[in-house]
Amino acid sequence: MKASTKKNYRTLTDLVRACQHNDQRAQTLFYNRFRTELMRICARFARTRMEAEDIYQESFVKIFRHLHEVQNIESIESWMRSVVTRTAINYYHRVTKKEAKNHSMDMSPLDFESNDHTCMIDRLGVGIVDEMIAQLPEGYKRIINLSLIDGYSHIEIAQALSITDSTSRSQLLRGRNLLMKKLRKQGITGYEMP
Repeated sequence: MKASTKKNYRTLTDLVRACQHNDQRAQTLFYNRFRTELMRICARFARTRMEAEDIYQESFVKIFRHLHEVQNIESIESWMRSVVTRTAINYYHRVTKKEAKNHSMDMSPLDFESNDHTCMIDRLGVGIVDEMIAQLPEGYKRIINLSLIDGYSHIEIAQALSITDSTSRSQLLRGRNLLMKKLRKQGITGYEMP
């Protein structure tokens, strides 16, 4: 009778090293370990749950393909978030952008010029903000996610989405104004916690 070869992955480093050596059990554990966090990123960019799943699957193909190149395992989570975000942007270029051209953007008036949105968004729960952002038109949703949530600059957004940085700025302004209106309709009018 064969002895059990069940391996323990005590640390993230052990798990990543095992994945780098194509250990299928480790790969399954790794895939599932970060699912919730990375699916949240996918869902922010996707229009449907199916699209989010597609982005997640595509992201992990890239992650496993390039995992052997990762030298600094301590930064693996940041690297994976970056891979997922880039994959979502590429998905947008391939699939969603073509469809979005057929729909016009909501030309919301530019009536919130302060930085209240930053403080308000920082103080709200992730679920509330994600839910409100998901209700925005696709163009606004992408810019809001990349700028306010992921911290990309307008130049980086412009390069990623093949738009001008002034378009990024105006979309962010309109999108955050629409987001503020949605939050206010929910009774969130300041820095309060719901």
